[in-house]
Amino acid sequence: MTGRPRAGGRAASLGGIRSSLGLEPNIVVLLAALFLMGLGEELWAGFVPKYLEALGAGAIVWTAYQSIKDLLDALYQVPGGLAADRLGTRGSLILFNLLAIAGYAIYLFGQHWAWVLVGTLLVAAWGSMSLPATFAVVAEGLQSGRRAIGFGVQSILKRLPIVIAPVIGGYLMARQGVVAGFRIALVITIGLALLTFAVQQLMYTRRPAPIAAPGPRPSGALSALGPELRRLLVSDVLARIAEGIPAALVVIYATTNLGASLALYGALRGLQMLTSIVSYLPAGKLADRWSPRPLIALTFAFFGLFPLAFALHPILPAMPVALFLTAAAVLAGLREVGEPARKALIVDLAEPRRRGEAVGAYYLVRGLIVAPAPLLGGVLWGASPQLAFGAAAAAGAAAVVWFLWRGPRLIAAADEEVI
Repeated sequence: MTGRPRAGGRAASLGGIRSSLGLEPNIVVLLAALFLMGLGEELWAGFVPKYLEALGAGAIVWTAYQSIKDLLDALYQVPGGLAADRLGTRGSLILFNLLAIAGYAIYLFGQHWAWVLVGTLLVAAWGSMSLPATFAVVAEGLQSGRRAIGFGVQSILKRLPIVIAPVIGGYLMARQGVVAGFRIALVITIGLALLTFAVQQLMYTRRPAPIAAPGPRPSGALSALGPELRRLLVSDVLARIAEGIPAALVVIYATTNLGASLALYGALRGLQMLTSIVSYLPAGKLADRWSPRPLIALTFAFFGLFPLAFALHPILPAMPVALFLTAAAVLAGLREVGEPARKALIVDLAEPRRRGEAVGAYYLVRGLIVAPAPLLGGVLWGASPQLAFGAAAAAGAAAVVWFLWRGPRLIAAADEEVI
C-alpha cells in the first residue's frame, strides 16, 4: 500500500523539478546537443593559438583568429535567427551542426595556418545561433526575481564540457605533440558532432516551421536598446575588451614564457570553468533575493583582475608557476560570478514585446565593438606582454567605474506579460 504513493510522490517530485527547470523533451535534446558539441570543441578550442604557433603563425595571426571568431559570434546571430524562423528550430540546429562539421574537417586536413582562419567561418556557426532564443525562453518562462537562477542553471549545463574536455585535450597534445594531438582531438570532435546529428534526427519532436516574419531594419533593432540597457552595454563592452585583449595570449604566455605544460594548462582551464560553475547557483540566488548590481560590479572587477595578475607577474614575489597559474585560473573563473545576474538584468531592462530584438542588438553591438580587441592585444604583445595585459586590466577597471557611476538604476517591470 505504501509503495505506490512513494513512487507517485517521487514521480511528481521529479516532474516538478523538470518543470521548474524547463526540461521539456525538445529542450533536453537541445541541452544534449550543446553538451556533445561543447565536449568536442573544448578538446581543442583553448589551444588554437598554440596550434597556429606550431603551424608557423606569429602573434598577429593568433590574435587575428580570436578577432575573427569574436566578430563572427556577433554577426552570425542575425542569420542564425533567420534560419530558425525559416527552417524551424530542428532544421536550423541540424544545418549549423553540418556547417560546423565541415569547418572541423577544414581544420583537420588544412596543412597551413591560413586554413584555420577559413575553417573558423564554418566552425563559428554552431555556437552563435541560439543566444537570443535562450534569452527568450528564460524571459518568457520565469518572472523577474527568478530569472538569474534560470540563467545560472543553463550556464552550468553549457559549461560542464569545459571542465572535462580541456584536460583530455591538453593531455593529448602533451603526449602526441601539438599538431598530432590537436588533430586527434578534431577526429573525436567530428565523431561527437555526428552523434549530435543522430540525436537531433531521432529524438527531436517535429514541429511545423514558423512562418518567417519580415526582419526588422537595423535601425529598428538598435532602437530596442533603451537608455538603461545602453548604460549596461557600455560597462559590458569595456569588460569584454578586458577579456578580449589577452584571449589568445594567455595560453602562449603560460606555455612559452612561463614554461607550463599543455597538460597543466588544460587542467587549469577545467579548474576555471569549475570555479564558474560552483559560483552560478549561489550567485543567482543572491541576485534574485537582493540586488543584481553588486554581483555585476564584482564580475566586471574580476575581468580586470585576471589580466592584472599577468601584468604584475614579473614583480610579484617568486612563486611556483603552477601555483601562480592556479590562482589566475580561479580569478578567470570568478569572472562569471555575476553572469546570471547580468543576463537577468538584460531581459528585465528590455521591453517585453521587443525582447528578442533587444537581446540580439545588444550582443551584435557588443560583439562588433569587442572583435578588434584580440588584434589590439597582438600589437601590444609585440611591444611587451605586460603592456598587453596592463591595457586589459585598465579596460576592466574602466568597466567597474562606469557601472558604479553611470550603470543602469532601473529595472523594467513587465511581469504581467510573462507567461
